[in-house]
Amino acid sequence: MGKTIAIANQKGGVGKTTTAINLSASLAMLGKRVLLIDADPQANATSGLGVDPKTMTASIYECLVDAYPAREAAVKTCVDNLMVLGSRIDLVGAELELINKDDRERALLRAIEGVKDLYDYVLIDCSPSLGLITVNALTAADSVIIPVQAEYFALEGISKLLNTIRIIKSRLNPSLRIEGFLLTMYDARLRLANQIYEELKSHFAELVFNTVIPRNIRLSEAPSHGLPAILYDPSSRGATSHMQLAKELIKKN
Repeated sequence: MGKTIAIANQKGGVGKTTTAINLSASLAMLGKRVLLIDADPQANATSGLGVDPKTMTASIYECLVDAYPAREAAVKTCVDNLMVLGSRIDLVGAELELINKDDRERALLRAIEGVKDLYDYVLIDCSPSLGLITVNALTAADSVIIPVQAEYFALEGISKLLNTIRIIKSRLNPSLRIEGFLLTMYDARLRLANQIYEELKSHFAELVFNTVIPRNIRLSEAPSHGLPAILYDPSSRGATSHMQLAKELIKKN
């Protein structure tokens, strides 16, 4: 059975979608069967893998609200072994649609139950909020990767996310655990970036990934071409760091 990993942090701009696209692509390039679920109405993970949301038969919205089969909604991407269950702007309305449904926090868990066995990894790109869709993602996940930006306010808000994870563990998903904290947008020349890495290590020890994701122009450019960095520029630091992260994740598991 595949492992389901949510990529979450309610703070925006920390690199969640960049991590989701490039980690899933790197795992696929290493021969793993991967499904990326885009649980963000902005649909950046969908378009970042070259999929036009307008061309999809169905999105995660239909899977959550109308019980549309996730197996049929998932589409191929530009990377072999990597499928995406895409998103569209109508996902914004899913929280209202779900609010009166029974067991609404487990809608995503039910949606992917039939497809988990088809993949080695199911990654969920969460939106920058702690709303019902993110609660669904954390309830469906076996573990969570928390991207942390190497900047001054990086550690702000982590306590709020950790509290949410504690609540979900106690009420909805007792087996949920933290896969790791991932330092993103790292610049080794800056003393502050190194201080934040050390602070993360002192707080969370072995829960911090050894791999750090550097600031890299290729990582920023690749989504506009509908490609992960590993296809856009395989030799770039952005591409090689995500490949290193994928290998570290596989080794951990």
